[in-house]
Amino acid sequence: QVQLVESGGGLVQAGGSLTLSCAASGSIGSIKAMRWYRQAPGKQRELVASAYTVGNTNYADSVKGRFTISRDNAKNTVSLQMSSLKSEDTAVYYCNLLALSASYWGPGTQVTVSS
Repeated sequence: QVQLVESGGGLVQAGGSLTLSCAASGSIGSIKAMRWYRQAPGKQRELVASAYTVGNTNYADSVKGRFTISRDNAKNTVSLQMSSLKSEDTAVYYCNLLALSASYWGPGTQVTVSS
């Protein structure tokens, strides 16, 4: 059983910064990537950032230059540093672990950006 626990969400003013963290535990096996998704009210869940075990990272165009994803492979943790936050960044943020044969999700953490 794999568990993901996110932390760091909250309320922040537009232009501010926030860092999300996610820790994975359990029988994880080989990890391909750890990723952050988000889902705003009434919208589909979207991929925000990915950090692959081989070392590369990817970002959604909407967050490039503002968000930074980083992983600690030894600790099975991933973080998302968010800066210059905008009201449109308001969403529930989900941590995702992509293993070789399965995908796991955290329960999500709310990020609210006030304008």
